[in-house]
Amino acid sequence: MKRLLIVVIIIVLVISTFLIFIYSGSYNISAMVPHYGITRWVISTVMDNSVRHHAKDVKAPNLNDSLLVKSGFSHYNMMCAGCHGSPVRDQGEMAKSFYPRPPLLVKAIVDWSPSELFWITKNGIKMTGMPAFGRTHSDKDIWALVAFMEKLPRITKEQYQSYADAVKNNPEWDEHRH
Repeated sequence: MKRLLIVVIIIVLVISTFLIFIYSGSYNISAMVPHYGITRWVISTVMDNSVRHHAKDVKAPNLNDSLLVKSGFSHYNMMCAGCHGSPVRDQGEMAKSFYPRPPLLVKAIVDWSPSELFWITKNGIKMTGMPAFGRTHSDKDIWALVAFMEKLPRITKEQYQSYADAVKNNPEWDEHRH
């Protein structure tokens, strides 16, 4: 009985300390100040495991369809390159001010499966600035984007620029241009 009382007291103290910390306002939430290492680890671990868990049943279509890749380029260039960079441009000024900073997809894409990329793009990631494009884009459009992202690590500056030139010359590549 005495051990149970000690365990209950410890739990109450931990919870009380945690609540005092939360309500004290002492944690600096400024995007100019990095998280504590433990905070960064918790957030990163929760995000990685959440994406993998929620994407496990997502089935990818054939991502080697050249029309899908071309359409995906249009979406990537318009919606993603400003924050995530591309072979022809660095991240934009806005992306450099985000915390956490958006990953450079040319490098980071290899860490995620196509199903996970689809899930992230469709659902977004809370408190990172990554929007949920599933609210504004069809699954077909998001898969096109994923098809292009899968090719991104192997695309040269010249190839990327040729995609951009082709979009200018072939508006049917991008059915969303107005």
